[in-house]
Amino acid sequence: MSAPYSGIFPIVPTPFDDAGALDHDGQRRVLDCMVDQGVDGVCILANYSEQFLLSDAEREMLQTLCLGHVASRVPVIATCSHFSTRIAVERCRSAEAEGAAMVMLMPPYHGAALKADEEGIVAQFRAVAEAIDIPVMIQDAPLSGVTLPVPLLARIARELPTVGYFKIETPGTADKLRALLAAAGEHIDGPFDGEEGITLLADLDAGATGTMTSALAPERIRPIVTSHLAGSREEAEALYAGMLPLINLENRQCGLRATKTVMKEGGVIRSDAVRHPLAPLPAPTRETLLRMARDLDLVALRWGK
Repeated sequence: MSAPYSGIFPIVPTPFDDAGALDHDGQRRVLDCMVDQGVDGVCILANYSEQFLLSDAEREMLQTLCLGHVASRVPVIATCSHFSTRIAVERCRSAEAEGAAMVMLMPPYHGAALKADEEGIVAQFRAVAEAIDIPVMIQDAPLSGVTLPVPLLARIARELPTVGYFKIETPGTADKLRALLAAAGEHIDGPFDGEEGITLLADLDAGATGTMTSALAPERIRPIVTSHLAGSREEAEALYAGMLPLINLENRQCGLRATKTVMKEGGVIRSDAVRHPLAPLPAPTRETLLRMARDLDLVALRWGK
């Protein structure tokens, strides 16, 4: 049996041109830039990939492009969330067939009010787990509006052996990770956090073994994780303290636009456009972001120059 996945699996942004069309060459450069930074894997088609602004055809094309271009250089997690269990299963089968190492899904939801109950949630994850042979990660994120209590997640981990990865990014992530590991730790292969690493140190202290940040600064965040996992908490804390101002700016002020802004400035992509109704970064925030990125000499800020 292979070792569980751990480390940093940043989210792959989706570059567009200034008119909002997919930038295929830019997508390949984004992937190369990320792999060159020594990431442990990447995640495609996630929320920070603007998956909610992609058509089904675009999503399928991007999955093929990304998996083909990465070509197993690093493991790829494909996000396959959908309210429909049938469509979620089809997406997961397609991802596995094209070479994904893992799939990630949020619980079934549609809008603010259409959500599955606990049995429906379990049934969807069971259907996915029985349809594929690769691991499944549950994304527990506020965006879904679905509450996933620890007893429910522990039940899924116990009942579905291939659902062994959990990305927790709710308020109180560290406490939830700690409680989940206490309830079903022997069934969990990968406790991960997200949210750009805004609570990374606390989450590592609670038992997280991986993180799914943006692609803004993986070369700076990975050493925090590896140091902590190696038992060097003081070193991890010092590294984290150096990154926290930028992490805070990204998480609270920029969102998914931060990576695109830095990658455009660094020549990785030609445009930092986001699709409407998302709006570009305000100029003062952009200036602050780029100044902080320069101070840290981020790889993405110079990779394409």
